[in-house]
Amino acid sequence: MANGSRQAAWEFFGAELKRRRENAGITQVELGSRVFVSGGYIGQFEQAIRKPQLVVAQRIDESLQTDGIFERLWRKLIKEQRYAEYFAHAAELERLATRICDWAPAVVPGLLQTPAYARAIYLASNPLATDQYIEQMVGLRQERAQILSDAARPVYWAILHETVLRVPVGSSTVMAEQLDHVATMVRERKVLVQALPFSAGAHPQMGKMMTLMQFEDAPPTAYTEGVFSGSLLDDPAVVNQTQADYDLLRGAALSLDASLALIESVAEDYRRCRRTT
Repeated sequence: MANGSRQAAWEFFGAELKRRRENAGITQVELGSRVFVSGGYIGQFEQAIRKPQLVVAQRIDESLQTDGIFERLWRKLIKEQRYAEYFAHAAELERLATRICDWAPAVVPGLLQTPAYARAIYLASNPLATDQYIEQMVGLRQERAQILSDAARPVYWAILHETVLRVPVGSSTVMAEQLDHVATMVRERKVLVQALPFSAGAHPQMGKMMTLMQFEDAPPTAYTEGVFSGSLLDDPAVVNQTQADYDLLRGAALSLDASLALIESVAEDYRRCRRTT
C-alpha cells in the first residue's frame, strides 16, 4: 500500500471513530478515560495524526460496542505496513517530527546508516535470508533516512556510545565509510552528533536505545526498543523522565567538536587497518 493510500486509510479509521463516538454521545475526554488515554489522544486518532496501539483499538471497540471493527481495521492497516509491527507507528511519527533525538548504545541509528552498514546489520540477524529480502530492508532504511536530506528536515541530534564507533560491523571499509558518512552529515550541518566515551563510565539508559520526538501540533513522545519489541511512550511524566535522561547523556558526552574529531580519528583507524590487510 502506498504512503498516500495508507494515510487515507488511517484517516478513514479516524473519521469512523469520530462518527461512532459522536453517535454514542461520548466526548473525546470521556472516551479517553474509558480506554486509558487522554482526550487529546482521541482527537489525534480521529485526525489521523497518531495511530492507536492494538490494545487501545480493542478498548475502543469494547467501549463503543462496535463489534471489533476498530481492531479489524487496525490489523488490516498494520499488516500492510512495510515495517515490523512494533516499529510501524514510530516510523510514521518520524516523518512528522520537527525534532528527533537518538541515543545509540550499540549500533549507528537507522537514519544515519549507509547501505553497506545496514546490509551488514541485516545479514547478521538474518544469515539465511535471500538477497532480495536483504536489499528490500536496506532500501526501506535508506528511504527513512531521506528525511535528513529534505529541505524541511527535522532537527536531528544523536548521541553515540563509543561502542558504536569501535565494534566493527562488516569490513573495515564498511566502518570507515559509515563513520565518514556521519562526519560528512555533521560538517554539512544536517545533524548534531555527540560521542559518549568509554571513560564516561556509568550513564543513564545503559544498553537501551531510545528516540525522543517532538511535533508541531502534538505532544512529544519517546520510543524504546527491545528484542523484537518496541514501545511508544506517550505518558507526559515518562516522556519528561526520558528527556531528563537524555539531558544527562548529553552532559556526559564529548562536545560536538571533540565528538567529530573522535569519529574522524576512528574512521582513519579503520582505513589504516584496511591498508594493512
